[in-house]
Amino acid sequence: MHISLSPDEEQYFLKAVTLRKLRKKQFLLQEGDISKGTAFVIKGLLKVYSMDRNGVEHIIQFAPPGWWAGDMKSYKTRQPATLFIDAIEDTEILWIRREDLDQLYTQIPVLERFFRILAENSVINYQERLIGTLSLPAAERYYAFCSKYPSLIEQLPQKYVASYIGVTPEFLSKMLKNKTA
Repeated sequence: MHISLSPDEEQYFLKAVTLRKLRKKQFLLQEGDISKGTAFVIKGLLKVYSMDRNGVEHIIQFAPPGWWAGDMKSYKTRQPATLFIDAIEDTEILWIRREDLDQLYTQIPVLERFFRILAENSVINYQERLIGTLSLPAAERYYAFCSKYPSLIEQLPQKYVASYIGVTPEFLSKMLKNKTA
């Protein structure tokens, strides 16, 4: 979805965002921190994940260029984050602090509608992902991943793809080997 802003609105928006650069493996957010804003990826790639008691990553989302990333629960409730967000590669983001975004909603009402639609689309994506995780076999989850992130399938280490679809890297390797056999 695209929106049009007047030159004044555009300037107001640009003053509210900050360009930030993250190095590969640098955290944008760690579990326990309070999320103070949201990130729009301009260049690079972020991963959003949780960590279980055994130290195993469970990737919830990848955020390539053009995608938003954040811990919505921490952002909205100001409670400690349950997610980690870090850069898979050198990444540039536009960072918007919560307070600045709230001001933007007041100053530029079309942005509130824009972000509401983004949030609705995000809920739809998470519902589809949850249903797939609960009901689809691993191979179908893999093909759904390929459909959702076609540009990433060759770019990502297999362990990240495995984590996203909820299998071990060994299982994914064996599954892909059997597919080509």
